[in-house]
Amino acid sequence: MPLQFVFFFRPLKPPAEKTFSTLSNTRAAHYHGVAMKTPTSVVAVLAALLLPLGVAAQAPSLAIHVDHPTAKVSPTLYGLMTEEINYSYDGGIYAELVHDRVVDSSWDGLSHWPSVTRGNSIAAVSVDLSTGPSAAIPRSLKVSVTSATKAVPAGVENDGYWGIPVRPNTTYSGSFYAKTDTAGVPVTIGLVNDQTGVAAAEATVTGLTAGWKQYTYTLKTAAVPVTSNNHLILTIPRPATVWFDLVSLFPPTYRGRKDGNRIDIMEKLAAMHPKFLRLPGGNYLEGEHIPDRFDWKKTIGPWLDRPTHMSPWRYRSSDGMGLLEYLQWCEDLNMEPVLAVYAGYSLAQQHVDPGPALEPYVQDALDEIEYVTGSTETRWGAERAKDGHPAPFPLHYIEVGNEDEFDRSGSYDGRYAQFYKAIKPRYSNLQIIATTPIKSMTPDVLDEHFYMTAEKSFSMANHYDTQDRGGPKIFVGEWATREGDPTPNLQAALADAAWLTGLERNSDVIVMESYAPLFVNVNPGGMQWPSDLIGYNALSSYGSPSYWVQVMFSGHLGTEVVSSTLANAATRVYESVTRDEKQRKLFIKVVNGTSDAQPLSIDIQGAGKISSPAKLVTLSGKTPNATNSIANPNALAPVESSIAVAGPKFKQTFAPYSINVLELSY
Repeated sequence: MPLQFVFFFRPLKPPAEKTFSTLSNTRAAHYHGVAMKTPTSVVAVLAALLLPLGVAAQAPSLAIHVDHPTAKVSPTLYGLMTEEINYSYDGGIYAELVHDRVVDSSWDGLSHWPSVTRGNSIAAVSVDLSTGPSAAIPRSLKVSVTSATKAVPAGVENDGYWGIPVRPNTTYSGSFYAKTDTAGVPVTIGLVNDQTGVAAAEATVTGLTAGWKQYTYTLKTAAVPVTSNNHLILTIPRPATVWFDLVSLFPPTYRGRKDGNRIDIMEKLAAMHPKFLRLPGGNYLEGEHIPDRFDWKKTIGPWLDRPTHMSPWRYRSSDGMGLLEYLQWCEDLNMEPVLAVYAGYSLAQQHVDPGPALEPYVQDALDEIEYVTGSTETRWGAERAKDGHPAPFPLHYIEVGNEDEFDRSGSYDGRYAQFYKAIKPRYSNLQIIATTPIKSMTPDVLDEHFYMTAEKSFSMANHYDTQDRGGPKIFVGEWATREGDPTPNLQAALADAAWLTGLERNSDVIVMESYAPLFVNVNPGGMQWPSDLIGYNALSSYGSPSYWVQVMFSGHLGTEVVSSTLANAATRVYESVTRDEKQRKLFIKVVNGTSDAQPLSIDIQGAGKISSPAKLVTLSGKTPNATNSIANPNALAPVESSIAVAGPKFKQTFAPYSINVLELSY
């Protein structure tokens, strides 16, 4: 008579949006009153019951059919999303070291511009609203020195973005606009240590006149200590009044681009192998009110023509990171822009109705596309050439607005259609992205955003498995597992990786993904939104565990998804498999979100001979709360190793709390 088993399980109420097989690790399954701790899948429960009776449970396995591709991998899958938040541009990737180089006229406009006096010298600093270097910048910093000598000068200083970094044997390039009531008065510029008062470098500018003029200077350090505890000073050796504006200082920049981006941060972005940059951002595109939107025409050309504007995150943007600078950022990292155009909605529930009132904004979008892609024979292509870039930039995606589901007027359907009908006939090659589902037409691409807990991210790993392939393509334009502050911890990274396996498996419909926010200045007052991919201060930067997930996944991606089946594995074990048939490489990604090592029997079918050894890249930690920081930037980082592979069938054990990429040649 065959051996028979009858099991009695005490019913459990599963949490919301969970099945019994994916119960939270904080819960337990019960049989005969005995608690079975995680993993809590049905397989684990059955294994615990059967093994004492001598019945072998099936081992966890991963079957891969290399010769059965199921979808093409989107060539633009991994990219970047950016906006001015958490001091992402000024004080972040944009390498300007002077805080408020254009002085704001608000009540705190001088908070970064105190006076400098020595001995008996006297100086007063104020904002002069009656004079400025241009129509776009009608105000200036007025420095009135009533007592000073060469030995005891007076003037003004700037503290930078939580300090100004100084390194030995480094050349800094600076400039300012100035005029004076005392012709010939010199200005001495210095990088001065906060504690010692000693200047790491100095330069003197002469020839100031009664009219506005730009002056340049260079500061070269010698063998000085590396520190961010420095400030910039501008002093005058005798009584005079000098008006300053657009005071600027840049360190060496990425690829030596004039007034460009920070080297260390750009290098971290390059390691992510991004294919696109979604710009100029989400809320930053919209602005709190319509006048505060990203008005691209006010961000191009000389700084004198950029009036600056208030960001929705309650600080003023210099607009040094303007439209052309975004495009050059793309050029420097060999990625394409995903250009978001203002679509008539701002965050304070201000909107523009479809129809004639919206036409100027539609025309503005058409002009912007022409600036990006037009030949020098076009009006705005010629303007781009005038700004220093004659060659057009590649462009394949336009996003109409941002998160327009929050527009309570319900006007987005009509607004999107109006933009679509104006853009598509002129630029048939462009894919036009909608920011929320619409009823009047089917958009080319739909942008979906997800900000999730780790539990939610794990549960959403299969979210797109049943996506309608007949609908629009999907751009996951903003998403993050929000655990960790200011940057994600390992638990968030594990959940991110689980989510990404689902995006990879479904990359026939998921054309792009970008984590958000990208950056955070970790100094007190620098953050408005946790958790963020890359953290930094004035001197250094680091990648979070979630950053390393992006690096690992984007750097090990094939051109096709292949059929794979994960069986009998514990809860919180996830996988995706892609192949690059041209390079004859197979990329197996396994996420182990449990506290136990997880063995897998891997069976690779249809590949022929598997070369040995294989490469294994692993990111892991001892606890889910493990993380990186400015003080300990490499506490968690991927480790690469080689493993022997005897053939198409082999066993591999994956460490607790680990993200793994197995690269094989076949």
